[in-house]
Amino acid sequence: MVENVIWPAALDANCSRSEGRRVSLELAVEDPTVDEIARAVKQVGYDAVIERNKTYSREYEPRGRVLVQNADDAGKSDLLQAVAAYVGALRA
Repeated sequence: MVENVIWPAALDANCSRSEGRRVSLELAVEDPTVDEIARAVKQVGYDAVIERNKTYSREYEPRGRVLVQNADDAGKSDLLQAVAAYVGALRA
């Protein structure tokens, strides 16, 4: 079983690529929360586990992370793009 990890920085429009953003600026949203990411992961069709105390290595404040379980059939970049699109749709 492969667990993919999604950090909020990967979807954050305020972060540059070198700061950890993994999606294009068109798909990125400002300050995504782990709750929004987890809801989007469930909309895509995977199980999500929120870990709130975790800190991304390039950040100083803990924003948490989301573990995506049972996503063996999805690549990391495809998963991130789908989740980013759903987070954007949730905010619209």
